[in-house]
Amino acid sequence: ILAFCCNWCSYAGADFAGVSRLPYPVNVRIIKYMCSGRVNHQLILHAFEKGAGMVLISGCRPPGDCHYISGNIRCEQRMRAIKNIIAKRGIHPDRLRLEWISATEGVIFQRIVTEMNERLKELENENE
Repeated sequence: ILAFCCNWCSYAGADFAGVSRLPYPVNVRIIKYMCSGRVNHQLILHAFEKGAGMVLISGCRPPGDCHYISGNIRCEQRMRAIKNIIAKRGIHPDRLRLEWISATEGVIFQRIVTEMNERLKELENENE
């Protein structure tokens, strides 16, 4: 699971999960991004091409928490289009997930990546 986490909120939430010693799956790789609105479709497609089982895009809660004013809104709009693109390429749309996580929500980060890990196992079993 490749997680693109915004620098301001969701990366801090993931960090909070870590320093709070909240267990989450070991197959999660976090990439700190300045804003969820900056994660483009080519980067997501590249992640899947290189073997990512799932991709999480995570940012500040809309509408007003984004440090770049409307980055999270742009991200949400872009995600709808990206889900169509990956479906046309034969990638199950459930493999891409968008979530809003604030800096103090380590428990929510833990829950989301744990859910994603379980869903990834289900999808892999369906393909066998």
